[in-house]
Amino acid sequence: MLPVMGAAPQPPEPPRVVVSAPGDQTVNLAVTGLHCAACVGRVQVALEKSPGVKQAVVNLMTNTATVSFDPGTVTPQRLVETIVEAGYGAEIPPADQSATEEQDRQDAARTAEYHDYLRKGVSSLAVGVAMMAVMALPMHRTMSWTWLPGLMLAVTTAVMAWAGRHFYTRAVMAFRHHSADMNTLISVGTGAAYLYSLVATVAPQLFTRHGVAPDLYYEAVVVIIALILIGNALEARAKGATAGAVRRLLDLQPKSARVLRHGAEVDVPVEQVARGEEIVVRPGERIPVDGAVTSGASAVDESMLTGEPMPVAKAAGDRVVGGTINGRGSFQFRATTLGAESTLARIVKMMKDAQGTRAPIQRVADRISAVFVPVVLSIALATFVAWYLAMGSDGLVRAIAAGVTVLIIACPCAMGLAVPTAVMVATGRGAELGVLIKGGAALERAGELTTIVLDKTGTVTEGKPVVTDVRLAPGATVDEPTMLALAAALESRSEHPIAAAIMQRAPKGPKVNSFEAVAGQGAIGVVDGRSVCVGNAALMADWSVDVSKLAAESDALAAEAKTVVFVAIDAKLAGVLAIADPIKATSREAVQRFLAMGLDVVLLTGDQPRAAAAIARASGISTVIAGVLPEGKRDAIQRLQQQGKVVAMIGDGINDAPALAQADVGIAVGTGTDVAIEASDVTLMRGDLRAAADAIGLARATMATMRQNLFWAFAYNTIGIPVAAGVLYPAFGIALNPMIASAAMAMSSVSVITNSLRLRRYRPS
Repeated sequence: MLPVMGAAPQPPEPPRVVVSAPGDQTVNLAVTGLHCAACVGRVQVALEKSPGVKQAVVNLMTNTATVSFDPGTVTPQRLVETIVEAGYGAEIPPADQSATEEQDRQDAARTAEYHDYLRKGVSSLAVGVAMMAVMALPMHRTMSWTWLPGLMLAVTTAVMAWAGRHFYTRAVMAFRHHSADMNTLISVGTGAAYLYSLVATVAPQLFTRHGVAPDLYYEAVVVIIALILIGNALEARAKGATAGAVRRLLDLQPKSARVLRHGAEVDVPVEQVARGEEIVVRPGERIPVDGAVTSGASAVDESMLTGEPMPVAKAAGDRVVGGTINGRGSFQFRATTLGAESTLARIVKMMKDAQGTRAPIQRVADRISAVFVPVVLSIALATFVAWYLAMGSDGLVRAIAAGVTVLIIACPCAMGLAVPTAVMVATGRGAELGVLIKGGAALERAGELTTIVLDKTGTVTEGKPVVTDVRLAPGATVDEPTMLALAAALESRSEHPIAAAIMQRAPKGPKVNSFEAVAGQGAIGVVDGRSVCVGNAALMADWSVDVSKLAAESDALAAEAKTVVFVAIDAKLAGVLAIADPIKATSREAVQRFLAMGLDVVLLTGDQPRAAAAIARASGISTVIAGVLPEGKRDAIQRLQQQGKVVAMIGDGINDAPALAQADVGIAVGTGTDVAIEASDVTLMRGDLRAAADAIGLARATMATMRQNLFWAFAYNTIGIPVAAGVLYPAFGIALNPMIASAAMAMSSVSVITNSLRLRRYRPS
């Protein structure tokens, strides 16, 4: 048996809505100089300590800081100054900057950063390799090259001042703020090697009098800086790849539009199109802006919105969206929403906002990163002391090398990139699939779901009634087309939803001579000179029409939760119509996918239990909660959560908004109301429940990627630091040198980003 849980309707309560303080404002600041989790943490702490700041979120991938603040206490310019005082660059993007201009700026900055790192890295590596070659020459050991140490000192100093300058200036800034980060580790490591070599150059006797060779490590310093810079370049390039989805979306909008002005077609930049102007679209062209068709007809490829390849027919009155592709027809439309209010711009903004948020799992990395650098400094010092004590003055060189190696290999870049890279790639891939995910927290919660709750009307069903069955009465004096035409003509005077369904079945009817609506029963009138009566059994009884001939058929249709409407013509029963809101063709497949994922599926509706049960049976749902008002839907979600379930609510109407807000993950069908979309965590850009299954599958894949990234980031340091410290040297003679450590550190960050980029190839199962 299908369990149906009914609930008596209760007087509606206002939905509980959480809003920010009315005077608060939010600003997105562009931040430069972020390289690791410690950098992010320092900027975030500096902002959060500023008076008037309510919340600050700093994102390593997008190089942005999103700050909520009280404008009466602090200004955006003061926030910029706070970031600069923390040792980083910041600026306020222009207020009139379009999404495309903002992305162009970010792309240009990332490209410039990549080329700067690469140029400095490759140049330094060439110098370092040359220095290593000179040091390896046999004549170096047989000839008196007294000038060589001084030359190498000068060259190394120049490389440190040019290519590695930012490492040292930022380390000093961090020290002034009583903190440490990746730059601290690099600076202390290379600085120790440089100072050792400097003393060996200017005062070699300090070493020789103790029987220690005055070895030089200038080439090591240069090569370490070079490898770290090349690693930074690869990292910057990989970051650019994660932002590809945003760029692809922005590239969808044409640069110009063909506008009708003064009776002529004029090509104008899309930014100059005014609301209300008529725009001409020819076959195969991209639609430049959002609007409503005024004349002509075509089919439009809306896959960039919905992920579905099937073209959508468009005629007068239909809505079109900028960036979609026109088919073989041509039409004119009136521009409606432009600029930042357009559908494409809103999608891009939602993606950027999502990519700027932090997943709860990020807190694990943040907590470790907060104490990581001081711990590493302590381990490096302990390593130096242990080697020196174990080997005495003969081990001074080995002690310095081991300490420097620990500092270099422990840079926590991979930790800071583990989660935001996955969030950025996943939200971009979701947009390509027609799913907008509002951030890392929503992704994480969606990956942990145990229960899916579905609204009925407009979510599982089409959301509009249609005539599903037509039965002629035995001995009827009219045929089916005539009966439908007369009934539709009469109903054309009615505003009832059932009337609309009948008219859709027979849109063209004869002339209506008279019409009268009978409240709660139907309608009567004269159509083309014939008396017509359309309504329920009570109306038929009032007009002495015997419906017994169709009693069995009408009872069977009613048992399927369909609305039964009788039609009488000239006081004789002509037939019966069954009207219902049919389930969407894809709903059953989507439910089967939910079940295959191990999710419990519940149908939650305000409709009557019998109608809800019929829809549930048809779509494969085993549990129904019926007859509930909006607050009842919210309470039903709460009860499921109290049972320990992680619940997603999928809906499309205003009445679903409280339940969407209450659920652990609110999923709005994009064809529904703006209120539902605003209350949700995930928006499906097509009215297809399979997109929700795509979103959940993507969320699970993303969570798996985040965990892999964090595991390998932590495992890398857990394994790498002891090896760098030399724990394998006594037994196996294995020891890392600083140059190998710097290469390994750089590749750890690149491997984390590369692993996240695999999400771009995610395919729904």
